[in-house]
Amino acid sequence: MRVNADFSQRIVIRPEDYDWVASPAGGVDRMMLDRVGDEVARATTIVRFAPDSWFDAHTHGGGEEYLVLDGVFSDESGDYPAGTYVRNPIGTRHKPHTKEGCTILVKLHQFDALDTAHFHVDTTRAEFRPGQIPGLEVLPLHSAVNESVALVRWAPGTRLGTHRHQGGEEIFVLSGTFQDENGDYPAGTWIRSPHLSEHAPFSDEGCLIYVKTGHLADRAA
Repeated sequence: MRVNADFSQRIVIRPEDYDWVASPAGGVDRMMLDRVGDEVARATTIVRFAPDSWFDAHTHGGGEEYLVLDGVFSDESGDYPAGTYVRNPIGTRHKPHTKEGCTILVKLHQFDALDTAHFHVDTTRAEFRPGQIPGLEVLPLHSAVNESVALVRWAPGTRLGTHRHQGGEEIFVLSGTFQDENGDYPAGTWIRSPHLSEHAPFSDEGCLIYVKTGHLADRAA
């Protein structure tokens, strides 16, 4: 299966574009954002769990990164409420489930072999740092040989000049509206911009975004 598998192309998926597909697990639906492979795949996906649903125990052959968007996601290690960021490196194993239901943004089979960090962060309690310009606040989440991950909070009216994405950029809008010269991106929008792409982002109303950079260089055409 190949979904948005041409990584030289800029892709934008807004909430009105979602097309939920049932997974092999009962009560678990997926919105595939990009995918290369079948049930075991390099994938970026929004996964929606109904109350009292679960996946069977499985091992992460290529690692797993996820951000809980709503509800409470659980496994043997604990309960992870909305706003929790989790990294499960290559070789880790768990049986995910949820009591009340939840939605997560998850990325699979995208870890470098040397990236063995295994941790979680409650982003609702973590301290943001001043960004590169006034009006931006940044919460660094992870940095590895092939990627950098952060949450970025934009105050209303903040504008950032035109810049180039060395290694590409991936954004998921968590709240508010993110914007650039190409359009407006409300909460729930996913944007993947290829290696060496450029834009001049801003936010009139303010927003909070998940940002991953640097990880698409090896996917350049």
